Amino acid sequence: MVLLDLQIYPNDKGVNLSEYVARCLDVIDKSGVTYKMHPMGTILEGEWDQVNAVVTNCFKALEKDCDRISINIRVDYRSGNNTRLKSKIESVEKVVGKKLAT
Repeated sequence: MVLLDLQIYPNDKGVNLSEYVARCLDVIDKSGVTYKMHPMGTILEGEWDQVNAVVTNCFKALEKDCDRISINIRVDYRSGNNTRLKSKIESVEKVVGKKLAT
C-alpha cells in the first residue's frame, strides 16, 4: 500500500490557485482513491499504479490550459493492505496519550 503526498499547481496563473486545486481535487475525488486534503497538498492512499494514475490525470487536467506546472511528490510504501492514512496518526496519538489536531 502506498501513501503518496501530492502537491500540483500551475506556475503561470498568478497567486489565486483555488480554481486549479479544485480541478485536481475533483479528479482525485472521482478516482475512488482514499485521500485526505491538507493545506499544502493531498495524500492519496492505494496501490502504486492506482495512485500514479491519479497523479497523471491531475496533470492532464491542468495541462490543457497551463503552460507551466509544478509537481511535488513524496511516497511511502509498506506491504500489506492497512489503511495507514488513519493508522499512522492513531499510532502517534496512542504514544502521546491524546487526540491531536490533524
